[in-house]
Order: sequence, then structure tokens, then C-alpha cells
Amino acid sequence: MKKITGIRGAVCCENTKEEITEYVCRMMNQIIEMNKIKEKDIISIHFTITNEITVLNPCTALRKGNSIIDISNIALFCSQEAQIEGGMKNVIRVLIHAYIKKNQKKHNVYLNGAEKLRPDYSENK
Repeated sequence: MKKITGIRGAVCCENTKEEITEYVCRMMNQIIEMNKIKEKDIISIHFTITNEITVLNPCTALRKGNSIIDISNIALFCSQEAQIEGGMKNVIRVLIHAYIKKNQKKHNVYLNGAEKLRPDYSENK
């Protein structure tokens, strides 16, 4: 039996095409591996970016990067993060809606400085 869940992640990176691609793929691959997600189980992937990220959409980075699953048939979406005074800069966040086993523990992934956002959710404390 499976249930729908939301799995979260975030990564900090510099505003370069290379770093965005590297870190988006690293974060996504870790989420996929840790949660044992298969392509057919993913409903959608929604990224948000802070206003400093301007050179590449994380959806494009995931499509062109080294993803461990085929994402060509998965709905991808990106939006601008709300600008909050004092908020962390250079952050890409992700929310994946997917089916996982009913009793499976979900693993959220925060990398490269983004662990500060939610240390209570982060597996990488």
C-alpha cells in the first residue's frame, strides 16, 4: 500500500550554470536514493529559487544534468521564493510529491549550507 507524500529539500549554490546543475542534481539524486523513489511514483517536482539565482532554471538544470531517473515525463515547475528580509540567499528549494510505501520514513535533504533552514528535517546535521 502506498500514500502520497511531500518530500522536501534545499541547496545553496552560486549563481553559475555549472553549480546550479551540479547541486540540483546532487540534491535530487540523494532524495531519490534515500527515499527509494521510482520515476513512476513521482507526481510532480516544484522548485523555488531566491532572487539571486538568475542564470538557470533548476528544472532545466535537472533535465540537462545527471539525474539518476528519467524525468522527461514528470511535471516540473519553478517559482520565485518570497523575498523575506534577512532570508538566506542563493537557495534552491524543492518539494516533490510522490507515492511512497505507507509505513516508509521520508528523508528530506538539505545540502551545502541549506541545513540551516530546517535542521530538524535535515538528514545531514
